[in-house]
Amino acid sequence: MRHSPLASVFATIPLLLLLTGHAGAHALLDHAEPRVGNTVATAPSEVTLWFTQKLESAFSTITVTNAAGQRIDSGKTRVSDTQMSISLRPGGTGTYHVTWHVLSVDTHTTDGSFTFKVGP
Repeated sequence: MRHSPLASVFATIPLLLLLTGHAGAHALLDHAEPRVGNTVATAPSEVTLWFTQKLESAFSTITVTNAAGQRIDSGKTRVSDTQMSISLRPGGTGTYHVTWHVLSVDTHTTDGSFTFKVGP
């Protein structure tokens, strides 16, 4: 039985579409509160991050340090669907550093960090 080259091409296209769609399915940071790079008047009581994919709660974390480099988060990240939050203790004024690591439900990990400023 002979197969035409055109049939092979058409058989390959769905496989390529599947692979390229899967490769782009990482949970990326969509937005945050306080906003990335923003200045807020007073220290927030929590940091909340929203992602582009659903998150796996057991393997997704946030850490927050204040201007002195002291960790001021509660250590207990809360995850719900595409949102992740952590409570903060008072940390004073200056630049806060937020670091996150997430595992999306499709098993891809991503991480990143950003800063925001507290004070005038």
